[in-house]
This record gives sequence, structure tokens and C-alpha cells, in this order.
Amino acid sequence: MTVTEERPVLVVTEADDVTADMVITELNRRSVPVVRVNPSDIGEGLTVSARFGTCPAPVVGQVRTSSRTADLAHVRTVYWRRPTWPTFPNLSDNDARFATAQVRYGLGGTLYALDGPLWVNHPLCNAAADYKPAQLAVAQRLGLTVPPTLVTNDPSEAREFIAAHDQAIYKTLRWTPYERDGVPVTGWADPVTAAEIDDSVCVTPHLFQARVNKVADVRVLVVSRQVFAVRIDSGLLDWRKDYSALSYAVMDLPARMNKALLAYLDHFGLVSGSFDLAVDQEGAYWWLELNPNGQWGWLEGETGLDMSAAFADLLTQGKTHD
Repeated sequence: MTVTEERPVLVVTEADDVTADMVITELNRRSVPVVRVNPSDIGEGLTVSARFGTCPAPVVGQVRTSSRTADLAHVRTVYWRRPTWPTFPNLSDNDARFATAQVRYGLGGTLYALDGPLWVNHPLCNAAADYKPAQLAVAQRLGLTVPPTLVTNDPSEAREFIAAHDQAIYKTLRWTPYERDGVPVTGWADPVTAAEIDDSVCVTPHLFQARVNKVADVRVLVVSRQVFAVRIDSGLLDWRKDYSALSYAVMDLPARMNKALLAYLDHFGLVSGSFDLAVDQEGAYWWLELNPNGQWGWLEGETGLDMSAAFADLLTQGKTHD
């Protein structure tokens, strides 16, 4: 077992995370120690031991894997990517729910308690920023242009809203794993008409939005105070449907837009995030959404932008740039 005497970067993510692999490769190139853990490995090569109220430091202890150990009092930064939590399929339903909760609030709570290292990003900040209605309101407060949007479970309100706009779309309020006949499916941004609205809308809130007459999309990755903007041309309503149809161009955003996006992250206490914008025929920018922990790895390969190096800089220094 390797005990990292230097201050390590703690990477918390699932086993199959190509984007995290890119950052870890860059950290390894710089000889920065890394301890990678995934909560679902608890009891099978992952151990946590933490003490509270017995030492001058608020939290002392270790997180151990089969090959490495991180001293909780000396973690440099925490890169919180896409961890998975155990489901304990061999236990009864009641025991599995109980055990999963203990891991979330035991291991997760111990890590959340670390206030010395820089978090990229703290999961509680990610969670606060993950509510689309809150995103829309904050974006408008910061002067960003937001498409007319309705969140409702009232069919009459939905029909009236859709009829009031030339074209409208439906979006999920949050991505959620979903299967149909055993096959995973994804909720895209899709056109919707008033005639399609029936009483099933009553069951849960839905998000309806006026369709932007866009000519291109823009994915913006912010790392600390560095802004990477990539124009995506596709002709698709939702460009995620067909990556083979996309073309990319590195671009610079207007200074006002950069300032607003940085202020947006500051509002939620985030040091990184992936924004989706749309550009209309007049060249105006429309704010669509933020993914606090969005994917960006493929964009580095397509554009050559040093995104993984920017993350490695941030995780190594343990502080944001002014």
C-alpha cells in the first residue's frame, strides 16, 4: 500500500470515467500524487476512518484503497467527478436502503466535512446549482437572455403557453436513468405541440420552453477563471443526438458574457461548470443551462484546447485564479 506523504489530489469518481482519466494523466505527468476512490467500492477495497472532537483539527483520519491512502487532514484538493453509490443487491430491500444511506451520510458526510482543500466542485454546491428553475432565475438576474419558459403540471397552462409561441420544446427537469423494455433511453430536447398535451401532465411538473431560432450552439467550460468556448454547428435542435453531425470552432465570448458566466458560478460557489448557450440569426446569445459537472473531454480532442491541463493547474495549486 502506498501512503502519500505529499498532499494528494483526491479524485472521487466511477471506475469508467475517461474525462477524469485525462486529468489524472496530466497530474501524473506533473508527479502530483493522486488517490482515486469510488463510494461503490466501500467494503471491497475502500475503507474510511475519521475522528471528530478528539484532536485540534476538526476532521482527522484516512481514506484507504487497496493501493493508496489519503490522510484527510492533508488532502490538497478534491475533484468530485461522477461517483457511484453502492446499491447492495445481495441485501434485502430494507437492509439495502439502510446500508446505502449509511454510506452516503458516513463516507459522503466525512468527505463533505473537509473544508481545508479546494473542491472542484463541492457536491452540495453542485446539487444547489442543479435545479433548472433556479438556474433560469439566476441567469435572468445576471442579465443573461433566457428563453420564455414554463414549469407546470397544469395541462391548460401548458397548452396556453405552447400556443402562444411559434414553436415550443419540452425538456426534462433533470437527467434520470431510464429504461424502456430494458433499453436505456435519454430525454432529449424535443418539439411539442398543444395537441400533444393531455391530463398525464398533471402527474409531475414539466418544463416547456420557447424554441430559440438558433444558428449554432456554444458549449462553454469554465475552469477557475479560465473560459473555453466552442461553437457547435449541427442544424440539430439537440446536438447531443448525433455527434457525427457536429463541427467545432474555438471562439471568444463577448467580455460581458464572460463576466456574467463567472458571476453565475460565484453565485453557487462553483469553481467549474459547463454552460450551454445558443446563438440566434442576429448574433445574440441565449442562455440555456448549466451542468455543474458537464462532460468536456471530447471537446479537447476535437479542438486541442488545454482543458485537462487547466484542471490539473487548478487541482495542483488548490486555489482559483483571479
